[in-house]
Formats: sequence, C-alpha cells, structure tokens
Amino acid sequence: MLKDWFQKKPRYATLSPPAAEPAERREAIPEGLMNKCRGCGDILLSKELEKHLKTCPRCGYHFPLSAPERIGITLDEGRFFEYDEGLTSLDPLSFPGYPEKLARMQEETGLREAVVTGEGTIDGRPVVLIVMDSRFMMGSMGSAVGEKIARAMERAADKRIPVVLFAASGGARMQEGILSLMQMAKTSGAVARLREAGVPYISVMTHPTTGGVTASFASQGDIILAEPGALIGFAGRRIIEQTIHQKLPDDFQTAEFLLKHGMIDRIVHRKDLRAELSVILQIHGEEALHVGRATL
Repeated sequence: MLKDWFQKKPRYATLSPPAAEPAERREAIPEGLMNKCRGCGDILLSKELEKHLKTCPRCGYHFPLSAPERIGITLDEGRFFEYDEGLTSLDPLSFPGYPEKLARMQEETGLREAVVTGEGTIDGRPVVLIVMDSRFMMGSMGSAVGEKIARAMERAADKRIPVVLFAASGGARMQEGILSLMQMAKTSGAVARLREAGVPYISVMTHPTTGGVTASFASQGDIILAEPGALIGFAGRRIIEQTIHQKLPDDFQTAEFLLKHGMIDRIVHRKDLRAELSVILQIHGEEALHVGRATL
C-alpha cells in the first residue's frame, strides 16, 4: 500500500489535442469578413466598415484608403482621366533588390507607382487630383512620384484647374538616394508655378504623412486639410526627443496637435470631405471652372 504512494505520477494533467476544424467549415468562412479597429479594438464587419467609408462607427478611427478607393469616393462617378499611367521608377543606384521590390509592389497593388494623378470633377467642378497610396512602398517619394506630381501641377497651371492632393507617405525613397530628395525641390517649384498662375491648391493630409513629403508639397497648399488622428510630421518622435532632450506631448505629430498650433487649417471627417472640397472649389475655383470646363 505504501509503495503506491511513492509511485511517479504525471505532474500535469494530460490534455488531448483539440480536434481539427473540418476543412469544409473553414472554407465556409469568407476571408476578410471582419476587421479589427486599430483605435478602439472593436471587431467590425467589413461591409459595415465600407458603408462608413472605412471609418470606425464607434470611435471614428480612419483606416487608410487605397488610391482607387479615394478616387471613387471623391470624384463624380466615371469622371477620372489618368495622367502618366505608365510612368515608373528605374534603379539609378543599382540598389540590391529594388527592381524586384518594385515589380512585387506593382503586382500586389495594381499600380505602377505610389501616386495616381489625373483629372476629374467634384460636383461638376473640374479638378486635377493627385492621390498617394501607402500600400506601394509606404507611399515613398521616388523620382517617378515627384515627376508625376510635378507634371500634374504643371498641367493644372496651364489649364487653370484647381489641384486637390491627398498625401500619404513615409517620406523619401531611400533606394533612390539624392534623386529622391531632389523631388522635394521639383514639387515645390511646381507649387510655386500654381501660385503664379493663381490656381487654387488644396492639400489633404491623411495617415501617415511624414518625411520629405511633409517638408515639401504636402505643407504648401493654399488650404491644408487633414483627416482626424492622422500622423503628420517630419522626423520621428524618438529622434526629436533625443535631439532636444525633452519629452514631447502625447498628441505630438497628430492632426489635432497641428491644428492647435496653426500648421493646418481644418480637420475634416472623411464622410464630410467631399462636401468640404466642393464648397472650397465653389468659393475659390469659379474662374478655373469657367476656363477649365471645355477641357473635360
């Protein structure tokens, strides 16, 4: 009897592995049916999210939009004529793996580059639309991105059509080195030409807008709007804190912080953005409307 007490017994209970879920049941659950909100953590049905233009109906968090999605909710239906569709970056520095990454991004996004430019209308008023897409190498600005933006602005100046730009970028594209940084000067020169021509330029900063894009054309609009909660800045928080040896506010580099300090003009919820742009174009773009109507 005593010997039974000292027999080795398993320290932990042995559990049977869970039964595998039937394959037919797994296949019955559609992929992408739900999304988790990065703001409040709630689980949202994808259809509900799309109904609210990819904004959380509970906390208002704005999910990033692709360039085609942004164009679709901004312009009048079927009124988009794309510029420079085939323009794409080369590999000027022979950067290892860059051509392969470009090819992969093109296949995954269906875009040739990180920006789409073209012409359309908002409530019948013509605009040149420039939309950056963060899916394509985080919307980084290479030589082709800068060239497409500059060309679109130059066409707008020639046609006297207002420009609406949606910025979404991680900054300059390191694989192109100094050629990428040169796009800051190129695009800034194109903005100056718009001003000389008296053509309105509306910049809309979305999440995220950082680096050389923030330091150039994104911050040079005649009117600068932003979506709620968008990250907007140049250098990263840690770099700035280490440089100035100070703790930055929790809301630093948010759209709300920039509005409070006079860096942007207004924060506009995505559901109200098209109407806001329409009013701005009505007020400031009437001359461009009359001159540009015949071009569309």
